[in-house]
Amino acid sequence: MEIKKEAKKDILGLKITAEENGEVAGVVYLYILYNSVHKEPCGFLEYVIVDEKFQGQGIGTQLVKEVIAEAKARGCYKLVACSRTGKEQIHQWYEKMGFKKHGVEFRINF
Repeated sequence: MEIKKEAKKDILGLKITAEENGEVAGVVYLYILYNSVHKEPCGFLEYVIVDEKFQGQGIGTQLVKEVIAEAKARGCYKLVACSRTGKEQIHQWYEKMGFKKHGVEFRINF
């Protein structure tokens, strides 16, 4: 068997920031990924982070809505968001925004 590796340049990473009075209140990352399985790209939402003093003001919701709109505008066939087990409140929050539980995440930490 021969294993071949090919560098892919068709990945786009976006950092979306929310600011209040010039101060960073929150940030989220969206990665647009292409592969040979689907014609359309898929979106991967990562790290919705809202500074503690800005939490509870809907900033995280606005950031995720922005990611959803951006993924749709870029023609993604799906948008994936991951969350750790035991974060039921966060899972419900994602579900309120239209995400559905689907599959299981496996990972290796290095």
